[in-house]
Amino acid sequence: MAMDTLKFLVSVDGSHSSLRAVQHLIKLLDWYRHPVEVHLLNVQMPILSGNVKSFISRDQLEDYYRDEGIAALKAARECLDQAGVKYVHHIGLGEPAVVIMDYAKRTRCDQIVMGTRGVGSVTGLLLGSVASKVVHLADCPVLLVK
Repeated sequence: MAMDTLKFLVSVDGSHSSLRAVQHLIKLLDWYRHPVEVHLLNVQMPILSGNVKSFISRDQLEDYYRDEGIAALKAARECLDQAGVKYVHHIGLGEPAVVIMDYAKRTRCDQIVMGTRGVGSVTGLLLGSVASKVVHLADCPVLLVK
């Protein structure tokens, strides 16, 4: 009988909250008997201004999104590397909650792990808007880490 692999999607935006989510997941991994697959996902918001797009080539724009995504994933990747946890990383483009949900469905993730507040959240809000939308839209369990 083959063991099922548990797939975790960790949404990472470079915030302290998302790094705490990664650290929390690392602590939980020993709890599972099945093999675990960790997917790190950073979502970049598209630059919508037509004026900006007219001065920047598509390749430059893609390089920008990739560079920003890699920078946002850096601390999470280092944390997983230090813990010896294998992972794959992906950089998406679009509205964060929608991209997170699409990625989770496409890769058949068993659980989404994310921080409660991202880099753009206003201090004092109990739950960031992206986290709130993901919880509302999710077909799988969502673990929010404060």
